[in-house]
Amino acid sequence: MIRWKALLINLFLPLTVGGISAFLTSDSMEVYGTLRQPPLSPPGWLFPIVWSILFLLMGIAAYLVWVRDSTGRNGALLFYGLQLAMNFGWTLVFFNLQNYGLALLWLIVLWVLILITTVRFFKENKAAGWLMLPYLLWVTFAGYLNAGVWLLNL
Repeated sequence: MIRWKALLINLFLPLTVGGISAFLTSDSMEVYGTLRQPPLSPPGWLFPIVWSILFLLMGIAAYLVWVRDSTGRNGALLFYGLQLAMNFGWTLVFFNLQNYGLALLWLIVLWVLILITTVRFFKENKAAGWLMLPYLLWVTFAGYLNAGVWLLNL
């Protein structure tokens, strides 16, 4: 049985974090477009689509863990919250501060937190862990893009 209120809350949270960070960085996308990009850089229009999908997947994963009655649930959700906060912060460091070196270090910490969250989610609910993998892979790719932008625009 789906617990609709819990599901909506868990979908609302990452979508709201993503929406606020997009709003706070919207003017910075023009600057980003002028930067030298590494090979395989996707077009700018793809980012909001991918991030919306990833935030939905994260929300469903968090919901699957949230509804579990287990001793590991709260710890898994704590790491989920930490990585979500780091995700928000990375956007500001990269786009608003345009500090690409610091953003890369920030992204490495974020990646580790996503990995921990994913492993903890797998322990709670296999589907929740699988739902986090696209996010982990995308942030890995984002690390490549971040490093490329930093090195190409020193």
